[in-house]
Amino acid sequence: MSKITAAITAVGGYVPEYVLTNKILETMVETNDEWITSRTGIKERRILKEDGKGTSYLAIKAAEDLIQKKGLDPKEIDLVIVCTASPDMKAASTAAYTATEIGAVNAFSYDLEAACSSFLFGMSTASAYIESGRYKKILLIGADKNSSFINYKDRATCIIFGDGAGAVLFEPNEEGLGLQDELLRSNGEGREFLQATYGGSSYPINKDTFEEGKHYVFQDGKTVFKNAVFNMADVAEKIMKRNDLVNDDIAWLAAHQANKRIIDATANRIKLEDDKVMMNIQRYGNTTSATLPLLLFDYESQLKKGDKIIFAAFGGGFTWGSIYFKWAYNS
Repeated sequence: MSKITAAITAVGGYVPEYVLTNKILETMVETNDEWITSRTGIKERRILKEDGKGTSYLAIKAAEDLIQKKGLDPKEIDLVIVCTASPDMKAASTAAYTATEIGAVNAFSYDLEAACSSFLFGMSTASAYIESGRYKKILLIGADKNSSFINYKDRATCIIFGDGAGAVLFEPNEEGLGLQDELLRSNGEGREFLQATYGGSSYPINKDTFEEGKHYVFQDGKTVFKNAVFNMADVAEKIMKRNDLVNDDIAWLAAHQANKRIIDATANRIKLEDDKVMMNIQRYGNTTSATLPLLLFDYESQLKKGDKIIFAAFGGGFTWGSIYFKWAYNS
């Protein structure tokens, strides 16, 4: 019997209609298009503006897109994982609500949170379930409504983040395609440099903290940038060496879309040409858990069966890692 591997067999995505351009940001905070573009590579980002709609709305839309394209019966889904740093609420599972709303009535579900590395870690989790032989269809969603905790008077953060969601379906594969290897890491000493501090159990929100704006995300940009550049490039290079891969073997680099300079540094480290680097940061900004699946959503038509892909991500915590993956189908 052939070894079971975990392959992606379908992709879906969704971004909100409202486009927050650099030009609009110039009217909100002291910045300009040239400054933002040169430092981040971002030209615009999507924002979910409707009242009462949160991360689950984005996740549901991405899942519905996948289900429609795949012709999938939601009742066949065994598990729904929503990777997110911005759940709808603290106490109720965003994934459970998402699964119910899309009709995945036979699935169990849960949220997975590792900041910007959430979807990467979710790929590992979904693959392990598939490889165990216990489950056949796992819906993995990366979704974040980052605008819910962004201070649009803080130039250090408001220029970076956007809202969006992407979804993939993991199924068993007997051709050796799908997840090949992973190198995942974390270091809690880094959490002081990137965090949405207040609102968790250690720092509940009260009237004073709310008025002081402490519920918004905080980032020490220089420290995060330095660690992201080194660690993303480092694990990408290590996983290639461990699997005897050279740049000519790799079809694509799918790197977390936090900053174009970080993506470029990772590509340069593994000596990958620009035309092999997936890039949509200019259109969406940093959608946190959604960046990797949105890359697959945008590039799906260019992916070919057997393509070797290096995934890489870095996020608050700190969390980071790289996955070596073989694509399983032609669009």
